[in-house]
Amino acid sequence: MKVEQISIFIENKSGRLAEVTGILGKSGVNIRALSLADTSDFGILRLIVDAPAKALEILRSHSFTVNKTEVVGVEVNDRPGGLAEILSILDKNSVNVEYMYAFVERSGGNAVIIFRFDNVDEAIHVLVRNGIKVLEGEKISGI
Repeated sequence: MKVEQISIFIENKSGRLAEVTGILGKSGVNIRALSLADTSDFGILRLIVDAPAKALEILRSHSFTVNKTEVVGVEVNDRPGGLAEILSILDKNSVNVEYMYAFVERSGGNAVIIFRFDNVDEAIHVLVRNGIKVLEGEKISGI
């Protein structure tokens, strides 16, 4: 139920994002979801890709600083308040959300949200116990 996410630390300057995506594209790695957070000096590009091990190897060979983390993909009812319900369940169970971002693909009429938790295993347990659909990593990276 965990999804492998890669995080790339990149300088906040023109062309760096194009360089990363170009390297991955030329290597046949398909980006499934992404998030970019930046400061004035650097950015953190978070990616869900169809071949995370290959992406790590390729980017490291091009001298990028890359890490792998575990995130969770959750189906969220695509209606007003759908996300609030899940966040309320997490809050009531003292599960901290470090960050989250939307996944562009839709699954069964629901939106898909990628969550990073400080305790991934506990978060999955709480979500499943409360009837929230947690997606398998292969399903997300293979879409």
